[in-house]
Amino acid sequence: MSGSGTTGPRTGTLRGWRPVLRRRPRPDTGGSSRWARGRVLAVSAVLTAALLAFHSAVPNTVGRLGSLLETFLPWLGLAVPLLLVWALLGRSVTALVALLLPAAVWGHLFGGRFLAEGRGAHDLTAVQHNVSDENTDPAGTVGTLLDGSPDLVALEELTPSALPAYEKALATTHPYRAVEGTVGLWSKHPLSAARPVDIRPEGIDESWNRGLRATARTPWGDIAVYVAHLPSVRLGWKGLDSGQRDESAGLLGAALADERLDRVILLGDLNSTVDDRGLDPVTSRMDSTGRAFAFSWPASFPVSRIDHVMARSGTVTNVRTLPATGSDHLPVAVDIGLDRASGRDRGR
Repeated sequence: MSGSGTTGPRTGTLRGWRPVLRRRPRPDTGGSSRWARGRVLAVSAVLTAALLAFHSAVPNTVGRLGSLLETFLPWLGLAVPLLLVWALLGRSVTALVALLLPAAVWGHLFGGRFLAEGRGAHDLTAVQHNVSDENTDPAGTVGTLLDGSPDLVALEELTPSALPAYEKALATTHPYRAVEGTVGLWSKHPLSAARPVDIRPEGIDESWNRGLRATARTPWGDIAVYVAHLPSVRLGWKGLDSGQRDESAGLLGAALADERLDRVILLGDLNSTVDDRGLDPVTSRMDSTGRAFAFSWPASFPVSRIDHVMARSGTVTNVRTLPATGSDHLPVAVDIGLDRASGRDRGR
């Protein structure tokens, strides 16, 4: 009896018993992954901010990486929305906070270029345009350039065959001109002392003539006007090939440094942006370059402003592009306010 009584309950107990297994906690791979993604995104955001703020620290010794970065520096801001989407998908608060840093740096550097500039008080209007040596419509191109009635018109890539057409189209409105090689200047105001400016890099033939200087005699006094077309750059597997452009910029900068007139206007295709250190010999000699983006190249999808109007003892405002012509560049028009305290011969 006692055996059966003992066995019965045990058997019943065993039948109803189910082992309770404690599962070993799984590693929080999802959380760890999100944290890892957060750290990667945060580091990427800090690196983006560092490149924006300290771009001049990127060396130019190998492939001119510094100049390459600076040529397209505003576009580095695209990293912010891309990282933002990534951070939102990863639900990383750390990354979202870190993204405030590159956003703030980009806004400090370039945010002002979005501010609209009206046509306020100014003394001169100037237009700069690389017309392209393949342009088949000089008359139509000039018609676009004259919209806004500019005082000065600078053209590059003039060919001997196309030059007469440009001269004819501009003769009525801009009777004064100076042409040297493939660059030219047309003016509503009398021009004098026109001469070539030698900006040839070493090893370039003397027939390569892409710089000029003339004195414009305006109601506000004499102004030295320079027109220049610096050598093109090439992007290859070795990096940015801008050696000749940089050398030519150095020669142009030296000419600007030697200029005796206080008021100077420079117009030209400089084949880079004002952020590129390769243009430092030029930009350091001028007071104003205009703040707007006004991307001018390539005309089909502009990503960079390599066409410039700069001023010394004056302020460049209302920088804008004009409609496309038969060129691969867009024309750039600006207003210029002259410094009333200048207009003197600087002397030596």
